[in-house]
Order: sequence, then C-alpha cells, then structure tokens
Amino acid sequence: MSERKQILLRLDPAVHDALVRWAADELRSTTAQIEFLLRQSLNNAGRMPKQVGGLPRRGRPRKQADTSENAATEGDGSDDSGSNEHEP
Repeated sequence: MSERKQILLRLDPAVHDALVRWAADELRSTTAQIEFLLRQSLNNAGRMPKQVGGLPRRGRPRKQADTSENAATEGDGSDDSGSNEHEP
C-alpha cells in the first residue's frame, strides 16, 4: 500500500466539534470519519477513482491464526471456558 497523504485542514470550530461527536458515535477517529465522509461523497458523485484502495481496518491488527488445535490453551495458562478452577 502506498504512503498515506497528510493535509492541513482548517475547519470552523462548530463543524469540528460536530465531526468529533459524530466520529465518537461511529467509534472512529476524527481523521477516519473525515476520510469516510470524503469517500462516501466521492462515491455518491461518481468520482471515486477505480484504483483507490480500501479504508484501513480500524482497531488493533489481528494476530496471525495458529493452525494447531491447542494453540489457544497450551503453554500460556489461559482458559477460554470462562470458569476458574481455583475459586471455591
């Protein structure tokens, strides 16, 4: 993926506040919300370039899946069953 472009954006404080609240409602950063809205507008206007990449995934990157059956519980002391054998 190519490097993401950085821009300086000047906004009316009331518009910025509204974007911050909307982004929080959507569980996005303000920057991600602005990009989402720009992409949505480009799509609606029929101006989205064909070669544009997808939006970056939100949140922490996923761990690589381990192919062994017992990888989740062997060696790390974790118990995914939700029960605790040591409590009375």
